[in-house]
Amino acid sequence: MVVSFDDFKTSTVPNNKIYAVIGHPISHSLSPIMHQTALDHYGIDAAYIALDLSQSQLHEFISWCNHDNFLGCNITIPHKEAFNEIVDEIDPFAKEVGVVNTLVKKNYKLIGYNTDVYGFLQPLKPFLHETTYSRAIIFGTGGASRAVKTALESEGFEELIFVSRKPHRRNIYSEQTSIKIVDYNQWQSFASEAELFVNTTPVGMYPNSNKTFLRDDEAKFLEGKICYDLVYNPLKTKFLQLAEAHGANCINGLDMLIYQGSKSFELWTGNEFPVDKIRNKLTDSLKVTQ
Repeated sequence: MVVSFDDFKTSTVPNNKIYAVIGHPISHSLSPIMHQTALDHYGIDAAYIALDLSQSQLHEFISWCNHDNFLGCNITIPHKEAFNEIVDEIDPFAKEVGVVNTLVKKNYKLIGYNTDVYGFLQPLKPFLHETTYSRAIIFGTGGASRAVKTALESEGFEELIFVSRKPHRRNIYSEQTSIKIVDYNQWQSFASEAELFVNTTPVGMYPNSNKTFLRDDEAKFLEGKICYDLVYNPLKTKFLQLAEAHGANCINGLDMLIYQGSKSFELWTGNEFPVDKIRNKLTDSLKVTQ
């Protein structure tokens, strides 16, 4: 179920036990299918919905979280960084990452966690034996890139190249010697020694599936490399199509979605995610939209 926050407040939905994902826009989210499948698998009497929530509605949403029927939520674009200062408590790891993507309600307190780092690493780990952990190139410097940064540093990558539309703007990466920030006309000079390319931007997401940040002649830099797109709809973005055509090992964003969701679900319920069941259901759902 996808509903605007205004419609949600006047509906009968809040009368039920609720988990949610909040973002704007949110209609593309597969989280309701994923988490409702898990809730039903365990016979948990609760609904999981997608709430379209604007920046101006955040504080009103936080007030609503005090209702007994609110059990927890996931947070996506553009709100991931906003909750660092809003929650009652923040998990030390989420504080280190600088991004809260999961709210857990405990003893009437909202506790912020980050499950994106775990979710990002699980699909990548089977490919890491092919690397020397030297250099990775990451497209985008938004909230999702922070989880990628933390994950790759934890695995021992020596140098991270972030590609930004505004590389000269001061940001969280500016002071670190192991990090360079370049623009979309500069990353090519770093590509030959890079082993991993990660897209953390929404470019190529449905319904703009034909878009990419790469020119066709730049795809040659991806030959034989690991290419990871955090976008999961479509399963094979234009970026991954170009990478695959040049012999790259490709990872789409679906398993990251599943594994970050699995960690959220465990925090909320203490139960393990039925991963295979959920992956099959989400894959079938994506086939319908593509």
